Amino acid sequence: MTVSRRRFLAAGGAGSAAVLLGTGAWDASTTYAAPAAAGNPFTLGVASGDPQYESVVLWTRLATDPFAVDGKGGMPGRNVRVQYEVALDEHFRYVVRRDSVIATPELGHSVHPEIRGLLPDHVYYYRFRTGNQVSAIGRTRTTPHPFASPRQLRFAFASCNAWQDGFFTAYDHMATEDLDLVVHLGDYLYESGVKTNRRGVVTDPRFHGETFDLARYRLQYSLYKTEAPLQAAHAAHPWIHTIDDHEVENNWAGDLSQADTEPDQDPVVFRARRADAFQAMYENMPLRHDQMPSGPAVRLHRRLPYGRLADITMLDTRQYRSDQPCGDGDSSTCTDRFNPDNTMLGGKQRAWLLDGFQRSNARWQILGNQAPMGQTDWTPGPETRVWLDPWDGYVAERNKVLGAAQDSGVRNLVVITGDRHQNYALELKRDYDAPESAAVGTEFVGTSITSGGDGADLTDQGKQFLAANPHLKFFNSQRGYVRVTVDQKQWRSDFRVLPYVQTPGATISTRATYIVEDRNPHVHSA
Repeated sequence: MTVSRRRFLAAGGAGSAAVLLGTGAWDASTTYAAPAAAGNPFTLGVASGDPQYESVVLWTRLATDPFAVDGKGGMPGRNVRVQYEVALDEHFRYVVRRDSVIATPELGHSVHPEIRGLLPDHVYYYRFRTGNQVSAIGRTRTTPHPFASPRQLRFAFASCNAWQDGFFTAYDHMATEDLDLVVHLGDYLYESGVKTNRRGVVTDPRFHGETFDLARYRLQYSLYKTEAPLQAAHAAHPWIHTIDDHEVENNWAGDLSQADTEPDQDPVVFRARRADAFQAMYENMPLRHDQMPSGPAVRLHRRLPYGRLADITMLDTRQYRSDQPCGDGDSSTCTDRFNPDNTMLGGKQRAWLLDGFQRSNARWQILGNQAPMGQTDWTPGPETRVWLDPWDGYVAERNKVLGAAQDSGVRNLVVITGDRHQNYALELKRDYDAPESAAVGTEFVGTSITSGGDGADLTDQGKQFLAANPHLKFFNSQRGYVRVTVDQKQWRSDFRVLPYVQTPGATISTRATYIVEDRNPHVHSA
């Protein structure tokens, strides 16, 4: 069961007791003690992630008191054995895996069992148990065999969950969509707490101020993960996850903090903060062992094939980047943004990405990217004024990546992006400073789940964007996510939006649909 936001705001209390599910036999060991009978240990829900054709990773984190100020979730300082079942049906009549895994205090009593030997392109159901408590049931799905030619891929992508800015209603709707997977592109949480949110409600003092250490990062994840809509979306679909900046700190770059004051400006101090943030991220997300952090380092760039139809390539544009040019912010005069030494990806990740372009036989090459890749000039007229934190601050590397995609013969390059809290459909050009430069791919930027509050449809800024960027075909500033359907002939992006998020219960609708045809890197309205 989840902790309702109303109950949390009123009391900041822990979750209620779980309801036992079924009476099937479990291969339970008593080697490790179950948590004391202090309530439901599954208050943070269940999840699955990084689906492959024969395996998937499952996740839960035990927390009888998810808002315990020490970040330990009310759990004892000892190992706890957690059993899990995987079945072909939601009633668990046809169980295909039954085993156990150890939840340790060193990893916040989180577990990440990787289930292998599964059938390709199959739906499975899973649940966890410890002691006499049983989790909610999750649903997951494997991907098609690498040599298969699936008819289509259906997924949604999202980003930017600011708890204080509104309700996570979009995830309730996402949970009911007919999807194969969900891609989350970063800012799963925000590192800053607030005393009063946009609805005028005074929040619990445990969540005031900036997040700096492991205990508080764990607590911040608990604040987000106890939200029922987010739990529902995790339980309904497998997720592919990466981070942007707010999982650590706003606009950080490599070993560099963007803080204005000490001590975070010391790279040694910031790396320690980053290590705590990465550990909390791993503890709270359905990530494989390959994504387990080592101190302040974690490998999040990876490639997941979806048969011969698509390759989903997840990028990490924070951990290896050089500092933002010209002091970050925005500029129309910053020449350092053209510096060939500036990098978003770092040399090794860029080489890995370009090698993937040459090796991939997929019809659609999908890049999971954090901040907009296409140029977004926000002043109509002769000058080009851009923000310097996204790829507009790293022009030479953008040109290198897009040029390599074209030169390698990538059949269909589509970049999916978060961060901006706005919806865009745009064309990616090999060189935006050359008007005759060819379009080499397309980019769909998805809005936020809540960040920025209720939002609006076509703002004055949006009108300026459309006037200044002829390659930009659509702008919208409402909240929601993007639903994608990909088949052999076309890519379809449905921009799913809500009229408001600062009160619960909003309906959802498709504001616009944009299509990309096979072998045609131009985007048009449906």
